[in-house]
Amino acid sequence: MAEATQQERRRTEQHDSGLGLVSPDQSDVIRLEQVHRIYRSGDVEVHALRGVSLAIGRGEFVAIMGPSGSGKTTLMNMIGCLDRPTRGHYFLEGMDVSQFSGNELADVRNRKIGFVFQAMNLLPRTSSLENVELPLLYAGASPREQLRRAREALASVGLSDKERSVPSQLSGGQQQRVAIARALVNRPSIFIADEPTGNLDSRSSLEVMEIFQRLNREQKLTLVLVTHEADIASHATRIVTVRDGRIRQDAPVASPRSARETLDQMPPASDEAAEEAL
Repeated sequence: MAEATQQERRRTEQHDSGLGLVSPDQSDVIRLEQVHRIYRSGDVEVHALRGVSLAIGRGEFVAIMGPSGSGKTTLMNMIGCLDRPTRGHYFLEGMDVSQFSGNELADVRNRKIGFVFQAMNLLPRTSSLENVELPLLYAGASPREQLRRAREALASVGLSDKERSVPSQLSGGQQQRVAIARALVNRPSIFIADEPTGNLDSRSSLEVMEIFQRLNREQKLTLVLVTHEADIASHATRIVTVRDGRIRQDAPVASPRSARETLDQMPPASDEAAEEAL
């Protein structure tokens, strides 16, 4: 009871300070406290993050925005346990991972975090099914379990009919959906997407956002989306704006844009292709 009371007090303090918008009925899956990240090159110091404090509750869909050089990628790397603070603390599901070793951080990433990047990083001569199975292979799952969960993950992104296709046989949007399935197959607590629509056309971008919104809504998956596109960020329920290594704004989205509704209003893909051919 005392621990629960202390957690509630911490959430309330951060909400009151304006450093994070976490509702009282949610636990903090992600919590950064006065995080600094300083890179050194000889005598030169680059302050990528300057005292960032941020809390993200379980089941939130948060977009992180900012111009090039703002610190948003460094913040993403911190949240994804790809980097460690120079000063400050990062609590992931209650664990202070700030002082974890490289091997310990790798273990946390494998067990708790799913990543999708602008470059899909699919193995070019490997089928969709085999690409999705890879994290399970590294995790030591049995061949039967690998097959079952990989097929479930591909079905969740609408690609059951592309199990045997290699990346060169898929569109850019389909490749990104394979990458999403691969990130989901280990059932992560947190899903981090770094510019996932940067190389995609409008329809494919909306299809990716529809998957994210559905996962967030149906599975209560905690989603962190890094983007410089305001229209993509508008699909989230909260937008955090980073500039000069600091959080400049952190606000809920009053009416998140529905990717499903926008897709339903678009002409069929075959009609779009015919128009482009003209």
